[in-house]
Amino acid sequence: MNEAIRIMMNRYTLTSSNDYENALKEIIQEIALLGLWRSKFFEKAAFYGGSALRILYGLDRFSEDLDFSLLETDIHFSIDKYCKAVTDELSSFGFHVTVQSKTKNTVTNIDSAFVKANTLHNLITIDIPESFTDRLHPGKLLKIKLEIDTDPPGHFKTEAKYIFQPIPFSINTFTLPHLFAGKMHDILCRSWQNRVKGRDWYDLVWYVGKGVTINLKHLESRMRQTGHLKEKETLTEPALKQLLSEQISNTDFSQAVNDVQPFIKDSSRLEIWSKDFFNSVCEKMLKVFAVGG
Repeated sequence: MNEAIRIMMNRYTLTSSNDYENALKEIIQEIALLGLWRSKFFEKAAFYGGSALRILYGLDRFSEDLDFSLLETDIHFSIDKYCKAVTDELSSFGFHVTVQSKTKNTVTNIDSAFVKANTLHNLITIDIPESFTDRLHPGKLLKIKLEIDTDPPGHFKTEAKYIFQPIPFSINTFTLPHLFAGKMHDILCRSWQNRVKGRDWYDLVWYVGKGVTINLKHLESRMRQTGHLKEKETLTEPALKQLLSEQISNTDFSQAVNDVQPFIKDSSRLEIWSKDFFNSVCEKMLKVFAVGG
């Protein structure tokens, strides 16, 4: 195993095949970010979403995809030129992957690509014990989606954060209040009818527990862009509270628990989840907002 990868593996407590798979995926994510940094991608874009929160700010759950936003609208942007940089970087550390852009069937403001790898083959690369490899299907595929918003909503700020493994490098990322705004947009505006994204609710608890305030201007811009807020409407704290209360009332939190469990180590912290609990989270969020401004 590459020595830098060995050091990265030492961060994890690995007691199951799921632990190894989560660790493998996160290490591949971080090396993909390194490849993007080398290719000057972060001069044009910023990292956001759950993986940014996990890798850069210490969220205690794993995340699946890598989400980015251009700093300025560019309808001609293509991720194709960066796919080779990610492939080359991962290959240099001994990983066997393919990175391909997704063909669009309709015109959208999202450009995307997928990192694909044989799970078992790459777990062997990081020296997973045979007692765990016996439980894995040899054809199982690891997939990480890279998604870039080419028409970003306004009113956001970014900052430089640093990653120190496998080598030191910098990432341009949304600041926490603007990441929180993006997460609240996910909670309020996801269009999935029959799937509860428990990871969104888990992240909400994390933000509120850390005392992070929401940048309402950025949330307002996101909601207006997706048609969830009319052009002349202003998003106020009471309006946000009402929208969140309605979403809590309509959410099946048993489904939410099932969604997030594979991504965390200690599922006992989910036992308290209920509509009453999240209404209390909502109240605390607004108190923090009032204090933090």
